[in-house]
Amino acid sequence: MRRGNDTWVSEFILMSLSSDRKMQAGLFVLFGVAYLLTLLGNGLIILLIGMDTRLHLPMYFFLCNLSAVDLCYTSSGVPQMLVHFLLEKKTISFTRCGTQLFFSLALGGTEFLLLAAMAYDCYVAVCNPLHYTALMSPRLCVALAAVSWLVGLADSAIETAVTMRLPTCGHNVLNHVACETLALVRLACVDITLNQVVMVASSVVVLLVPCFLVSLSYTYIVAAILQIRSTQGRRKAFSTCASHLIVVSMSYGMALFTRSTASAEQDKVVVLFYAVVTPMLNPLIYSLRNKDVKAALSRVLMRSSAFK
Repeated sequence: MRRGNDTWVSEFILMSLSSDRKMQAGLFVLFGVAYLLTLLGNGLIILLIGMDTRLHLPMYFFLCNLSAVDLCYTSSGVPQMLVHFLLEKKTISFTRCGTQLFFSLALGGTEFLLLAAMAYDCYVAVCNPLHYTALMSPRLCVALAAVSWLVGLADSAIETAVTMRLPTCGHNVLNHVACETLALVRLACVDITLNQVVMVASSVVVLLVPCFLVSLSYTYIVAAILQIRSTQGRRKAFSTCASHLIVVSMSYGMALFTRSTASAEQDKVVVLFYAVVTPMLNPLIYSLRNKDVKAALSRVLMRSSAFK
């Protein structure tokens, strides 16, 4: 595609983590297993929350949304990545590249905002337990989830538009395993000031602001826990938010590192970790540390055996 002296390509060539065929076959197996575990774990969380009325609570409503985000996020890039591990030439069309970028940005931003909403839920549960039901009403929960999704989609639409408009003057070798903002911007042969401004604004909206809200929530949570005199009471209060805190640390930590890293190779590894490992671990963290989820799984298994 051409407009004036600027050139847009019709497809991009993606780079693999390794040029060694045996290594690529090993990566195919590794990421394939991780992808299947992600589908199974997050799908099971959604199924359990939908089937068990005892899990129809604000915390599990947000967890269901988080699992849906993880399912969609990993499915937006990993299947193509697995196919490319088996191909000599790893290409992706301009349209598919833009679509993949849009969904990865939208779902990533939505996840950060959902984690902030879940932090508020933890704050209310620990600091205002007597007013929890009134404060965390179904209407508020739906509103927080809807805002998370809408802001994530809007932010992604803007960042995708300003990224995909950049001409590359014929350069189409993308030093990444997927279509990612920084890798695409590095190919640009025009001024990228607007892109830098948009990326900074996007980081503030979907990363720094939610991170600040999470930090503020946990400041109040820690203060409330320290005021509890009994050790058992402190453990019970902390266990309410322990799983969320682990997931937050992984998600925000990886995202902040991704935004700050200057190395293309480091960027590839971190994005892979965030796209493959984090969605796989999230359901494990919530299920292994959560008695309600374990109990719901036991009840579903008992029902299944009873029907047999």
